[in-house]
Amino acid sequence: MTTRDLALVNQRFYDALWSNCRLVRPERFNTWPLLSELAARSPSRLEVGPGLRPRLPIIGTCFVDISPPVIARLKVEGGLATDGAIAALPFADEQFDLVCAFDVIEHVDDDRSGFRELSRVLKKGGRLILSVPIHAAFWTDFDVLVGHARRYEPKELVEQLRSHHFEIESSAPFGMQPSNPWLVKHGMHWLIHHREIAMRWYNGFIAPIGLLFQRRLQFSRGLIDTKGIDEVILVCERR
Repeated sequence: MTTRDLALVNQRFYDALWSNCRLVRPERFNTWPLLSELAARSPSRLEVGPGLRPRLPIIGTCFVDISPPVIARLKVEGGLATDGAIAALPFADEQFDLVCAFDVIEHVDDDRSGFRELSRVLKKGGRLILSVPIHAAFWTDFDVLVGHARRYEPKELVEQLRSHHFEIESSAPFGMQPSNPWLVKHGMHWLIHHREIAMRWYNGFIAPIGLLFQRRLQFSRGLIDTKGIDEVILVCERR
């Protein structure tokens, strides 16, 4: 898949997802205890690719997203939202104290440009909160459908972060992607052949149920043992 093809997959999928979706406020996510504390100490904040699932406090936070429905809604809620992508962030060098990118960098064909931009706009000593899918062995057709370019091997991820001046402070298991092959296959069928109905079910039923079953994030110092884990959340310092 070419870079242009990957960008189109992402644009079409997420425009469709967010066009008929309600905004879920950041307080409802298991990331809120961590991010509300960090945000209180971070006057200048950025969240990249939040969709209608922002994790940082909306008012006063800068947001960048590729989907017009997302930008319009976040502006209504008091966010400083603008069109843009992680590989070319429309901000000055060292502008932010806190930057978040949940499930974003794996969608970029040239991910080094994404890491470079995250490092560029973050102040030295600032925090990057990042979540990514890991282990290529866990790749499914779902990854293709939602526009993933890769799953990271943990060693590769650590090297990428260090080469862009990030040090992992702590991490935890993250994400709710179904592991049952039958569920993945069945969901793929509906998303491909009955997308409008599938999106309606996801936004109206599956996503709200998922919120109810979130587990409290249990962070460990450095990078956790990733055996059997398909996604991680990382707290990194910009050195």
